[in-house]
Amino acid sequence: MERIDIHPTHKHGDFKLRVGRPMPFGASLVPGGVNFSVFSSYATSCTLVLFKRHAKEPFAEIPFPDEFRIGNVFSMTVFDIDYENIEYGYRMDGPFNPQAGHYFDKTKILLDPYAKIIGGRDIWGVTPDWNDIYQHRSRISFDDFDWENDRPLEIPPEDQVIYEMHVRSFTRHPSSGVKHPGTFAAIREKISYFKELGVNAIELMPIYEFDEFEHSHPSPITGELLVNYWGYSTVGFFAPKAGYAATGKLGMQVDEVKALVKELHKNGLEVILDVVFNHTAEGDQRGPTISFRGLDNKTYYMLTPEGYYFNFSGCGNTLNCNNPIVRNIVLDCLRYWASEYHIDGFRFDLAAILGRDAWGFPLSNPPLLETLAFDPILAKCKLIAEAWDAGGLYQVGSFPAYGRWAEWNGKYRDSIRKFLKGDGTVGDAAQCLQGSPNLYAQQGRGPATSINFITAHDGFTLADLVSYNEKHNEANGENNNDGGNDNDSWNCGAEGWTDDSGINALRSRQMRNAIAMLMVSQGVPMLLMGDELGRSQNGNNNTYCHDNKLNWLDWDLLKTNASLFRFVKNSIAFRNAHPVLRNKYHFQNRDYVGSGYADITWHGTQAWNADWSPSCRTIAFLLCGKHAKAGSVEDNYIYVAINMHWEAQWFEIPGLPEQLRWHISVNTGCTSPDDIWEPGTEPKLENQHGILLGNRSIVILVGK
Repeated sequence: MERIDIHPTHKHGDFKLRVGRPMPFGASLVPGGVNFSVFSSYATSCTLVLFKRHAKEPFAEIPFPDEFRIGNVFSMTVFDIDYENIEYGYRMDGPFNPQAGHYFDKTKILLDPYAKIIGGRDIWGVTPDWNDIYQHRSRISFDDFDWENDRPLEIPPEDQVIYEMHVRSFTRHPSSGVKHPGTFAAIREKISYFKELGVNAIELMPIYEFDEFEHSHPSPITGELLVNYWGYSTVGFFAPKAGYAATGKLGMQVDEVKALVKELHKNGLEVILDVVFNHTAEGDQRGPTISFRGLDNKTYYMLTPEGYYFNFSGCGNTLNCNNPIVRNIVLDCLRYWASEYHIDGFRFDLAAILGRDAWGFPLSNPPLLETLAFDPILAKCKLIAEAWDAGGLYQVGSFPAYGRWAEWNGKYRDSIRKFLKGDGTVGDAAQCLQGSPNLYAQQGRGPATSINFITAHDGFTLADLVSYNEKHNEANGENNNDGGNDNDSWNCGAEGWTDDSGINALRSRQMRNAIAMLMVSQGVPMLLMGDELGRSQNGNNNTYCHDNKLNWLDWDLLKTNASLFRFVKNSIAFRNAHPVLRNKYHFQNRDYVGSGYADITWHGTQAWNADWSPSCRTIAFLLCGKHAKAGSVEDNYIYVAINMHWEAQWFEIPGLPEQLRWHISVNTGCTSPDDIWEPGTEPKLENQHGILLGNRSIVILVGK
């Protein structure tokens, strides 16, 4: 018996039509044609606009008949169209009344917010035709990729080591030696590098379609074109960035991303996407009309009573995330990436915005955050919040988590940076090293809630953190007014690069100290791309606009700074070798397995006697390996002694059970190769009772 839904009921010129299915939104293939569905609560009419790919003018415009509208959804099936070679958009008619929140203009062709592929910026950096009547073009995707039984890896959060990176910067430098520099495909050629380093998750800065030419302008310093390089300005949430794909000019970016994810999974690496749902590329009332503004401005954006845009993002507009329609597009988007791209997790940029109501007030029970936490499709995805926004809402430790959300721990970053340079307190440092129980334990949130980082894309690199007291952002062309001023950095005695061997030795030691503290902290460590190689941005802490060597990873550093790479690699290996560093639950500060030792004990220069005074710069702790993973596995004893004082200090070492001896794993006071030993090769410590720590140095011992 033949299906009746493959027969048209209407005609428009030569096009055969039928009332469409309102769900799912977007363009989807159905028997015999394509189903188009788009929402607008205030539009009076809608027209489907069809282009041949790259054509200047449309070849057809098909109004949605009134009977094809159900509720606030226009839906239509168009039969017998060459869906592989078309681009489509919408014209919406309705009131133009900005004060009332409406920007309808049927002269504009609008991008489908559910478009799975977006054309118009197919090759990175190619100047677009600014006279094009349709700049960002919806295309139809075919989800027919052969995954070969691949699935998300579901690595336990506490076992993750995250590597934050920018797709283009990672391989764009001529030294990368890849076939297609700056692309998804090029990352596949570097998988062996991730494996050697020891990380098991890569966090990609935004890969949703964005426009690198947004706000582009010549640098007043160098004359070079400054661009929207980082991509925190989304054009379309469902479409991967064509300019990041070697096959973008062929429209094959979907398959290229999926091939990358599949290959990373084969090699034990998870993929986390940095997603930006707090605002869009349309900016404020002066910005371009691309999609949301022309479709239903009043629904999609937070507006003042006068019709202006609330700007909690610092980027001109703020998505009205807790409106049910907007909530659904976020949910649909994440479900799509989790199911169709096998993405393992998401990091939400300025996530505090996702908990604000339509007027900007923080909600006690934000529907969007709750929905994402309990969604069945996202149930195994990591959800990571950047728990603050540009409107002053800071929720580190208080983000509405529903037992699911982890947080970028900005307090960890600040406390460890201060302690590293000799300013912070041992009490704050001790909380960080334990996975911040002061922030999370009372809420029943485990150590893996804390994404521990000392550096990230936003701010100084690790090399710059120990080389500059002040930011140096002159190259951005904003008179050094952009970027944060509260960097908690220390230049070790000279601003910027120096030939002073003493200062350079101290900087090298401080970088190792930072890595050592990060890797022995409970929680989830996150490493910034290139920190393992001493990558510098010349003191620029806000390189958002630079498509040049200021951002690109120079792979020659792998030779120049081989000893630092070795230290980071072995530090990660040490963490991976010791489950006692990766606990699911917070320490109880007691012996609950009968080992004779509490799970964690604190010490100072005297064993069993920590000095918690504000002026103290020394702290040590002992982890009992029999308590590893709450006693479910057995590990070695680990002792970590930290001397952030400017003078050497003698540390008395706590005793071990009779049959065990201390072995030295790390001593940042030594030069390579004696600064760190590969797990399993640690030499026995000569003096089992005490050790001299040089100024500003860390020692890690293994009791076995």
